[in-house]
Amino acid sequence: MERTLTLRVALTDDLSGVDALLARSYPRLLAPDYPPSVMVTALPVIARARPSLLASGRYYVVVDLAGRILGAGGWSLAAPATEGASAEQQLAGTGHVRHLVTDPAALRKGIAAAIMAEVLGAARIAGVRRMECLSTRMAVPFYAAQGFVVMGAEVDVPLGPGIVFPAVPMQRQL
Repeated sequence: MERTLTLRVALTDDLSGVDALLARSYPRLLAPDYPPSVMVTALPVIARARPSLLASGRYYVVVDLAGRILGAGGWSLAAPATEGASAEQQLAGTGHVRHLVTDPAALRKGIAAAIMAEVLGAARIAGVRRMECLSTRMAVPFYAAQGFVVMGAEVDVPLGPGIVFPAVPMQRQL
């Protein structure tokens, strides 16, 4: 990652900056791998920052000298589809990568790798032994380079009534 960039824990005040990052990144990065029918229904849901993630202390942003957010991502103990589930419903020792994204103009500069290193280190300190993610199709090679392996066939992640987003389940041991 360039020296002019700073990796830090996200703040609730970063909500609009993360929203802007997601809005400029997902349409461009996901379009080659997903049909318009998926993009038109899924983008309004997935291209929104999650206030609970930003407030968790487990979500990070990379900012440039002007304060513009160029990357974001984090982790949780709850899987995306089970957010709010009780501890008994969560698989002990498992963490979940959440909403990892890089600005399309800043790809291949080590931003996502720096965030992932922070995520994995923090999860390991918290006692997590296995990290899982629901990868977009385009991000599978990135996650593989980070030590994740595909866990089976693509799954449809429910986003709302009649809205699903195809994702690739992956995991790695810590």
